[in-house]
Amino acid sequence: LLCTQSPYYFLPTTACLLQHRLGIPNTAGALDFNLGCSGYVYGLGLAKGLIETGQATKVLLVTAETYSKFINDEDRSVRSIFGDAAAATLVVSVESESSGEFIGPFVYGTDGSGAQNLIVPVGGMRTRTANEAELIADKFGNKRTSKNLYMNGAEIFTFTLRSVPKAVQVLLEKAQCSLADVDVVVFHQANKYMLDHLRKKIGIPEEKYVIALNNSGNTVSATIPIALTEAARDGRLKAGDKVMLVGFGVGYSWGAAIIQWR
Repeated sequence: LLCTQSPYYFLPTTACLLQHRLGIPNTAGALDFNLGCSGYVYGLGLAKGLIETGQATKVLLVTAETYSKFINDEDRSVRSIFGDAAAATLVVSVESESSGEFIGPFVYGTDGSGAQNLIVPVGGMRTRTANEAELIADKFGNKRTSKNLYMNGAEIFTFTLRSVPKAVQVLLEKAQCSLADVDVVVFHQANKYMLDHLRKKIGIPEEKYVIALNNSGNTVSATIPIALTEAARDGRLKAGDKVMLVGFGVGYSWGAAIIQWR
């Protein structure tokens, strides 16, 4: 499973090219799915579904983005936020004497009315090509063309504060636990300002909350696995910990899950 919004080509599927490069047997299926900041949580859900329905015993989930290719050098509103990165997660079927789940439950949400607030307007089939237009400057002096990434930061911030706390509450109810039962919380690493506001609004203790932005910035679908890796490396994440994952952003799309760290 390859989660990306910056594939090599419209076709063929980039996951097929990745299968060949990695030398994965031809008996494996391969597919792309186009999601951004919520993509890692959705990918875990897809992997879990494939395994639990007997369609697979192992799933390699790759999240990979090169948003820098969409960003205009003269657009400081996004140039200082996003980074390029990839992460790989292997999800494997296990037999356990425990009645609990290692991955799940899940909560998903979508609000396509906000699609225009984080978008690359030109390049898809709706607007396939555009003439090389002169740079358009916004009121802050940021410059971009219709082929570049555009983000309405204020609207994204409002959406996040509206949707994420509700998703957390629904997830806790579905998991039949409280925030006190969760050992570590890893949100999509959008930016520190937004993460601090979310933590305070939801009431998450600072010692449970992972912020891992210094070395990579916002790497879209790869932020959560990068943050998990850094937390494990630093000793903040230990075997047996109950971890809350929440992805949110472009789409608008969001997803949340509980996992037990192995």
